[in-house]
Amino acid sequence: MTKDLIPVALSSASVYPLNVHDAFSVARDLGYDGVEVLVTGNQISQSPARLAELSSRYDQPIMAIHAPTLLLTQQVWGSAWNKIEMSAAMARDVGCDVVVAHPPFRWQGTYATGFADGVARIMEQYGVKIAVENMYPWRARGREAKMYLPHWNPVPQPYEFVTWDFSHAAISNMDSHEAMVSLGDRLSHVHLCDGQDNGKDEHLVPGRGTQPVAEAMGHLRDSGWGGVVAVEVSTRKAKGAGEREEWLGETLAFARRHLDRNGVEAVSDPSSLAPK
Repeated sequence: MTKDLIPVALSSASVYPLNVHDAFSVARDLGYDGVEVLVTGNQISQSPARLAELSSRYDQPIMAIHAPTLLLTQQVWGSAWNKIEMSAAMARDVGCDVVVAHPPFRWQGTYATGFADGVARIMEQYGVKIAVENMYPWRARGREAKMYLPHWNPVPQPYEFVTWDFSHAAISNMDSHEAMVSLGDRLSHVHLCDGQDNGKDEHLVPGRGTQPVAEAMGHLRDSGWGGVVAVEVSTRKAKGAGEREEWLGETLAFARRHLDRNGVEAVSDPSSLAPK
């Protein structure tokens, strides 16, 4: 990898229901530049020492830590602030500088009302970026349910750093290219995938949804952006390891094709990226 290439990492969420160990193996086999670790109930994902061991074994640097701020990880690492602080400490310990966090839920009390100030404090304490991810409106009986405080859209919020997710943008009917341009230097991290405005968080392979993913990748390339693109494609419906690796190889080829500042040809046959 050279300075002319924007790094492309594989999120461990992309291999679910396999675990974080498998993410490092798949990332190496397909030729990714590193891994984003989603902290879950899996003990390896919670251990800086074991993650560092996997990083070294598979020669895959850890490029981001995704805090356990999902609904499905509410039992991981206790209180909401503890989740953020332990994620920041883990990022520092494994040598990366980005923590991905979801905006707070409305029912989370002072964590929600003091979120922006608390995030700023933890960033200063641990020397990492906490990049708040765009989410989407939840709807019940055709009406939007107010789930996040102050909002699911981080663009107008006072967050210093933002993570952008194409699947979430699709559900909320936002144009990702426009949002990325408007975020400017606040855009710190990207979850590469695709989606449709159908109310489902599908995390599709780029090009299989309706988001302007290629245009947005071109903006990152041409603007001199210095962050990491992490592939977060759902492979739960893949028919075995072969199809999972085909989808993740196709996504990597897409990213390399649209992000390469030297215009080097990307791999034209994604299946050739799969392990022999």
